[in-house]
Amino acid sequence: MSRDPYGLAAVLFDMDGTLVDTEGLWWQAAESVAAGLGYRLGEADVDDVLGRPVPHTAAHLHAVTGADRSPGALCVELDRRFAELVGRDSSGDGGGGIRPQPGALRLLDGLNEAGVPLALVSASPRGVVDMVLRSLGGWRFALSVSADDTLRSKPAPDPYLAAVGALEAPAAACVAVEDTPTGVSSAEAAGCAVLAVPSRLPIQQGPGRTVVASLEEVDVALLRSLA
Repeated sequence: MSRDPYGLAAVLFDMDGTLVDTEGLWWQAAESVAAGLGYRLGEADVDDVLGRPVPHTAAHLHAVTGADRSPGALCVELDRRFAELVGRDSSGDGGGGIRPQPGALRLLDGLNEAGVPLALVSASPRGVVDMVLRSLGGWRFALSVSADDTLRSKPAPDPYLAAVGALEAPAAACVAVEDTPTGVSSAEAAGCAVLAVPSRLPIQQGPGRTVVASLEEVDVALLRSLA
């Protein structure tokens, strides 16, 4: 595998809300399942829905609704509904509603041209990750890690540890690109530097963490400076 001569071992991208605009679809999926339980999602639920793995959101819905359906059953329904929405929006003309975030494809291509290995590290299930990879162009990534590939998902460090391990790259020389506090916690716990592009929830600057408003502000030189 090629290595960047400037010391950036790899860039590890979150998927939903970071590279593609699918957080709205995940919110719709959770909203639909919640409505079936007689509950309306609101601002108080954002932190337990966006950027969270499916089991976390399922457990949250089970707790706030007192549903007689198990969290496991809610997981299955959330997975199914999200996959339906992503699949529907990724069909048709040129990828349909799975829209890359502004600046995402330019940044991915710039990193590929520079010889920097890329990984996709997502809390979404494998089926959804593969659909998005087909839309983005899976050839852009050396590997992908989904929620199905580790025992624990974000905010645990396991997904990022799996990625750096598979890439045989030191975590401290890798930069993770994230959009939620949950994802930032996961990447930092794994020892990666973080570039945060906040979506709905604010993220503060901190040691080893740089916050920007958009991927349009990011280039290869900036990422090299963070590793």
